[in-house]
Amino acid sequence: MRQSKIQKILLGLAIGLCATMATAANAPIPSDIVKSSNGAVRGLIEDNGVAVFKGIRYGASPTEARRFLPPTLPEAWYEVADATNFGAPAMQSYTRTSVASDFGLQLATIFTTRSDMKIDNEDCLFLNVWTPDTDDKKRPVMVWLHGGGYAYGSGAWPVYDGARLANKGDVVVVTVNHRLNVFGYLHLPEVAGEAYAHSGNAGMLDIVLALEWVRDNAAAFGGDPGNVTIMGESGGGSKVSHLLAMPSAAGLFHRAIIQSGPGLTGIPAQVATKAANSILAELGIDKDNLVLLQQLPAQKILDAVQSATAKAGGGFAGLRLAPVVDGDVLPRDPFTPTAPEVSRDVPILIGWNKDEMTIFNTSAPWFGSLTDDQLPGRVKMVVGEKANALLAVYRDMYPDYSPSYTLNAIIGDNRMFNGSVTLAERKAAQNAAPVYQYYLTWETPVANGVLKSPHTLDIPFMFNNVDLAAALTGDSAEARSLEHQMSSSWIAFARSGNPNNKAVPNWPAYDTNRRAAMVFNVEAHVVNDPLADVRRILQGD
Repeated sequence: MRQSKIQKILLGLAIGLCATMATAANAPIPSDIVKSSNGAVRGLIEDNGVAVFKGIRYGASPTEARRFLPPTLPEAWYEVADATNFGAPAMQSYTRTSVASDFGLQLATIFTTRSDMKIDNEDCLFLNVWTPDTDDKKRPVMVWLHGGGYAYGSGAWPVYDGARLANKGDVVVVTVNHRLNVFGYLHLPEVAGEAYAHSGNAGMLDIVLALEWVRDNAAAFGGDPGNVTIMGESGGGSKVSHLLAMPSAAGLFHRAIIQSGPGLTGIPAQVATKAANSILAELGIDKDNLVLLQQLPAQKILDAVQSATAKAGGGFAGLRLAPVVDGDVLPRDPFTPTAPEVSRDVPILIGWNKDEMTIFNTSAPWFGSLTDDQLPGRVKMVVGEKANALLAVYRDMYPDYSPSYTLNAIIGDNRMFNGSVTLAERKAAQNAAPVYQYYLTWETPVANGVLKSPHTLDIPFMFNNVDLAAALTGDSAEARSLEHQMSSSWIAFARSGNPNNKAVPNWPAYDTNRRAAMVFNVEAHVVNDPLADVRRILQGD
């Protein structure tokens, strides 16, 4: 039957009304207004009911006259601030190495880019909060410090999304942006005087200010300021290590998790001063025109760092811009020769992954072409005269590994395994708060299994974010098992300082008699003294 003109109009109105109702039903739901110490904020409610507050300013803009100086509180605001978009990440330094072009682009979708991220900027002192509710329940607070080797990174990377972890564990998750590279770690006091006494640790002081914000505001966001866990992977793990040795951070956190990033030492002041002088020379700045440091475009300063680094040999052989042992902010090396007394009562969870360096090395020219004859010489470049003994152990442990994978494993274990065990030993020697050790051995099947158990693989598991990170983990029952094991353990540790929970067998604290480690694989299990022969060789036992 033909529709009349009126019927068509009525039908059109009905369709329009339904569309409007559907749009409204799917529209973002505003959170409650929360009054923070600097001003009120309002975020959004996620699909799972978690409230997220993005881009909360915790520090004033560290630009112009504030560049290289300790952070300060922002000016208070009196209107409700929009907390629905991330704040800018810090100025980023060198380019990350991709595994392969196509796969590297897939990884970029979880580790570097998202549609709502902003362009990197010196004005970067922002944090993000995920909470199940803004009530007075006093949940554990888990503060994540991003990776990136003090050079790049952001608390807004997709894999760090805290909604699923907050929902599963009934915890509050916080991620932080802070100054990086030259803007966070340029040690200037010997060059520019007392005004810059803390410039070599400005980025770490940013984190301290963020933790003070957590102390002052956790309760308003449904968290417990008396139960704060700091955690991080890679450079983030190193940041956690250094905070454990910083008097200004004492009392601001109560547990610490270090993932593939043991920080045993800081940068000696004299080494940091030499690096600063080389950067200033590239900029044409000396004591007579230091005012230019506050006036030059940020990108020009970064370009000078790149040039000075290249002249110094590039990579880790070049300039290292990281926390400086300045005798004040960082009075001593974090875990050398002993664990720091300032954090003796803080429990630690620490561990590493089996094939840490594949995510970097599979794109190296030698990977896949290294021969058995070439291998001993390359290993000697990493461990010196220990090469032959170590090679014999690795060939026995991993008989199916090609020379490329064997070298890759030795490079990773020399740093991550050896450093993690050393840190655990020194913490356990205090006979105070416990330390727990883990070892991730499950191999991801993505990219035809080329990565095995790489650096960063632990992150989507402990964040309960396999849904967001299938490009790295795949989406199998095995990946879901790892996700449940690790996220449950991290939540348990944040709640009580002990990672034991129903998802894993009994997990003993670490000591130098048993050296227990929880091995995360399809079925979690405890191993005593994993890689014992490797440990003995690297430690010279």
